[in-house]
Amino acid sequence: MREVLVVGATGTVGSAVSEALSAEGVAHRRATRAPKTPGDIGFDWFDAATWSAALAGVSAVYLIAPVGAADPAVVVEPFLRTARAAGVRRVVVQSSSAVSSGDPGLGEIDARAREIIDEWTILRPSWFMQNFTGSSSLAEGVRGGEIVTATGDGPVAFIDARDIAAVGVRALVDPTPHVGEYVLTGPRALTYGQAAQVISRKTGTSLVHRSVSADELAALHIEHGMPADYAPILAALDRDIAAGSENRVTAAVEELTGRAPRSFEEFVGEWFTVAAD
Repeated sequence: MREVLVVGATGTVGSAVSEALSAEGVAHRRATRAPKTPGDIGFDWFDAATWSAALAGVSAVYLIAPVGAADPAVVVEPFLRTARAAGVRRVVVQSSSAVSSGDPGLGEIDARAREIIDEWTILRPSWFMQNFTGSSSLAEGVRGGEIVTATGDGPVAFIDARDIAAVGVRALVDPTPHVGEYVLTGPRALTYGQAAQVISRKTGTSLVHRSVSADELAALHIEHGMPADYAPILAALDRDIAAGSENRVTAAVEELTGRAPRSFEEFVGEWFTVAAD
């Protein structure tokens, strides 16, 4: 096997993919707009001149579409064609459990990957547990004592990004390709209100969930710095959750990795223990 290229390697899942590949001794390079360390290579979705060097000697790609782009397929399709011409035979596309192949946006990327690359795997992860930490608006709400969503009482089987990465690595390096689509979830679906209760019990502080309309949530996203054309798209996903779109649990993580995915309780216990040190 030649090298693996991880696109989006500085992000939540991409960095976990890189770490997991390193742990298995798999040669790979991390695509980033600002290379800083050995193994990084310059890459910009919106500068096709950077693609060829990133793809040279690569046989498999972990692909995360440009974040915040309302129509990412316009950029990703020519990249996939460049990758195929460069000798890439396998691609693992990180999509979303909220879309289906052919849907506008990420769904179009899924469809193009199936057409262009022989060995394709589409990963459709549920919402990340890591969204409750870091610098997201949701994480700020956790720190401030109030989570604001438009999800109502709709449940979500939140998944740890490291479990997504573990599946991605298997799809990248296993001798037999995992051609197909896989919806990836954690072991149990929780409402945001229930998630707030888990965090409250662990931290001993008060955390509540407040549900607002999708329009109100979009305005809050924009206040947080999200592009105005992308915020309503993201807020509409919360409205779908309220209608039950994410109320499901799958066995895909265990089937592909041989181990059960982490629970939300495990994640919260680990993260808040680390944060307190």
